[in-house]
Amino acid sequence: MNARPRHLVRGTALAGVLALGLAACGSGDDGGSGGGGDAAPVDTAAVLDKGGEITVWAWEPTLEDVVKDFEEAYPNVTVNLENVGTSNDQYTALQNAIAAGDGVPDVAQVEYFAVPQFAISEALTDLGPLGADELDGTFSTGPWNSVHSGDGVYGLPMDSGPMALFYNEDVFAKYGVEVPTTWDEYLEAARTIHEKDPKAYIANDIGDAGFTTSMIWQAGGQPYQVDGTDVTIDLTGDEGTQKFTEVWQQLIDEDLLAPVGSWSDEWYQGLGNGTIATLTIGAWMPANLESGVPQGKGKWRVAEMPQWEAGQHATSENGGSSLTVPAASTNAELAYAFVDYATHGDGVQTRLDGGAFPATTADLESEEFRGTESEYFGGQKINEVLADSAANVVEGWQYLPFQVYANSIFNDTVGQAYVSGTTLDDGLATWQEQSATYGNGQGFTVNK
Repeated sequence: MNARPRHLVRGTALAGVLALGLAACGSGDDGGSGGGGDAAPVDTAAVLDKGGEITVWAWEPTLEDVVKDFEEAYPNVTVNLENVGTSNDQYTALQNAIAAGDGVPDVAQVEYFAVPQFAISEALTDLGPLGADELDGTFSTGPWNSVHSGDGVYGLPMDSGPMALFYNEDVFAKYGVEVPTTWDEYLEAARTIHEKDPKAYIANDIGDAGFTTSMIWQAGGQPYQVDGTDVTIDLTGDEGTQKFTEVWQQLIDEDLLAPVGSWSDEWYQGLGNGTIATLTIGAWMPANLESGVPQGKGKWRVAEMPQWEAGQHATSENGGSSLTVPAASTNAELAYAFVDYATHGDGVQTRLDGGAFPATTADLESEEFRGTESEYFGGQKINEVLADSAANVVEGWQYLPFQVYANSIFNDTVGQAYVSGTTLDDGLATWQEQSATYGNGQGFTVNK
């Protein structure tokens, strides 16, 4: 769940994540072996009965209730839940603990885009031998693919972020604009809204790596290809990337995007007063709107993500996290038992009750979940739209095994298109070049 902004950290602070283990992998490694290669499937009942103590590093708020319920159900287990920072802040703390050989948690929340970077550096346990190999089909395709690296499973999906169009119905009705079903229609709607009210915008955007890669993903782009330590980056010739930049560059050139950052005070105000009319974002967003934009109650709705070609139903993932077991954990079996509970055991319902969006196919397909009416969204059964989106995620997407670093330089490369005379295409070319240079310096063979 992506309930908070990502704090970008410059690449020098993150470089150590790869340096810790890549050299040990060798050029023929297929993604890192982690610490679970010889493990047997966990006898969860026996492990929980024996008990013990584990430390969990996570920032996702519903885990507080999960831990409480878990300790009540298994009184022999003590779980120390610690928030050491959000996203990259935690990753920096985690790599520092690994480098120091001290203070490494037993469980760590890791977003999907960051899993490959930690997996290939052998910082995570391969959970397949502990029982994850038996879970194929338990989770929706996007998150399940995202926790794999090479032949290993390096986390269990905690939630998912299939994308949809969240829109302020009152704004569209006020200006007589139809809700767009294609990105060309979206561009025309942006022009109409801003023409009728120069203070109103169809969306905000000042450059965001996660949003950009999700949009390219939906367009069928595959700019990253990873085979162990052999990596290809093609952000200049990739067809899906070009589809995105063709439309988005027009929005930038015509000043049709609100120049405010997501999660800022101005962003919340715009969502509340109607000057930001839509969000194309992950399915974890409803709880954030309810808590952060109370004045929008009854005004907002959810629709399918606009399509690059009319009649399609393609979507992508945006955000979401897994729970992983660091390879340095001294209590991996108990850690896995907790991860199992939180991601597809009884902890899932606890998290759903707290507003999380599931990655488990059983919940996504259940009539109870799909049929829930949302008071905030005017009684709409929004989970029908969001669950359908989860089922329509385009397959084949890969993140870089150094995506954490790549994202940290996005604002200084692609982000310049929002604040200077450069273009998205120029920024993507620079992003590609700098990412490739970094990857080669870390021992990868990067083609571009």
